Amino acid sequence: MPFNKISFMNVRRSLACLLPALFAISLAQAQQTLTVAAYPAVDEIAKAAIAQWKKKHPSVEVKVVSRAFADHHTAMTTALSTSSNLPDVMVVEFGYVARFAEGGGLEDLSATPYSIKSQQSRFVPFAFRQATAISGAVVAVPADIGPGTLLYRADILKKAGLIEADLTQSWDAYVAAGTKIKTATGAYLVAHARDVKDIIIRSNISPGEGLYIDAKGRVLVDSPRFVRAFELAKKVRDAKLDNKISAWSNEWSEGFKRGTIATQMSGAWLAGHLNNWLAPDTKGLWRASQLPEQAWGSWGGSFYTIPKGAKNKALAWDFIQMMTLDPQMQLNAFKAQDAFPALVDVHNDAFFDQPIEFLGGQKARLLWRDASRKISTVDVHKLDPIAEEIVNTEMDKVLDQGKDVRTALADAKALLERRVRR
Repeated sequence: MPFNKISFMNVRRSLACLLPALFAISLAQAQQTLTVAAYPAVDEIAKAAIAQWKKKHPSVEVKVVSRAFADHHTAMTTALSTSSNLPDVMVVEFGYVARFAEGGGLEDLSATPYSIKSQQSRFVPFAFRQATAISGAVVAVPADIGPGTLLYRADILKKAGLIEADLTQSWDAYVAAGTKIKTATGAYLVAHARDVKDIIIRSNISPGEGLYIDAKGRVLVDSPRFVRAFELAKKVRDAKLDNKISAWSNEWSEGFKRGTIATQMSGAWLAGHLNNWLAPDTKGLWRASQLPEQAWGSWGGSFYTIPKGAKNKALAWDFIQMMTLDPQMQLNAFKAQDAFPALVDVHNDAFFDQPIEFLGGQKARLLWRDASRKISTVDVHKLDPIAEEIVNTEMDKVLDQGKDVRTALADAKALLERRVRR
């Protein structure tokens, strides 16, 4: 009898110690956390989706880790290379997709259990292609795209006695219009001559050609596309039509606010940035058009990926599907953050027909939708970000030091070819 009493007391003590541990384990399981790493404004889109997520996964918290654009991609590069501090869901901008893909650190979403290729027809073709590695692996799912557009100040054009067609008929007409604008109003045609180069090299690319490097590893930076881009940018600089200020600088936003920059070529998303924070007081003064010479090009775009080292891959995939394949979620992001949807299911929504107050009541979304249907698919390459740096360095030498265009491009090609051969 005394032995049984002692045994019972020992069991009680053991249970007393064990129950808190079991409760802690149960609580940990009940409070799973899905980590999403993103940059502005995708971070806000992800946060806005949490309420919808909780309806399906009430016990799973979503932690959105937000960093500035450059800091985010630097952090993700480090996380992938060290396999540490990896999020479950990683948002990647178009320019970094290939680099991360070729590093082998991202899940192949064409494989089981993801099988994203079964949904390929639902996405804008060029965007899905951008998420596809040379190996054929689909390493990301497109969320939003950046159809190229020309944004211009209607009031400045009017003062100069010009109309939209004077800007868009041809690239030469665009530069000629810039001269008239500068003479009549003092405003610069563009913030930086490099902007002209950036759009032209991204326009009217032949399918499978690639931006800087084609699928066979051939460097393209001395092609006619680049020659024309460099020559036109130099023409803009020589005519003193650019203000020599870089994008995202304080001077850049001030130029928009003060009306010293007449036009800006970029992805359609820039109209939203101008309205929301860059120059909201200029509402009604801007208009949008297709690019000069009907140059169809893409600028930027956001993609969702899953790192191979992610802890919650099944949940990550659920989250990505919600953000990219749910038409309502895509439409919500478009309405809130001007994130032009990559999901074509959304493209016939009545929202596209609504006038945009910031653009003087223009139905610009219809223009951008039209552009998205005409943009060629472009192969991405892991060296694209490095190629961009090399090309921009040579562009600056042409603009600032008077270096010969063809010599600059030949030097860029030689340097890039060495990187390709490594």
